[in-house]
Amino acid sequence: MKKLFVSEDWFSIMQVTQLLDANRIPFLVKNEFASGAVGEIPPLDALPEVWLLEDDWYARANALIDDLRHLPTEGDSWICASCEEENDGNFKLCWQCGAVKCEREKEVENS
Repeated sequence: MKKLFVSEDWFSIMQVTQLLDANRIPFLVKNEFASGAVGEIPPLDALPEVWLLEDDWYARANALIDDLRHLPTEGDSWICASCEEENDGNFKLCWQCGAVKCEREKEVENS
């Protein structure tokens, strides 16, 4: 097992777990309920962590998370490379198939 992602922001943890689920990468979340133990344990030891069950997935999972971090949150509509569905520019994942928006996705011309 290998630690992939740590954050105090549950929204970020959920984004990462949904991304891993969509790509069928096996993982588990540690410290999911540890926030109640803060005071008994150091706060940094209570942060939720996403761990990969198989180390072989690390490069792929890390690349997906890196893509997720660097996606613009606003802009023109885009066409998903996986299913060719049109998505609003503020979506980072395709609403139809869950694929991550890539830099090479086609922008839809608003004419």
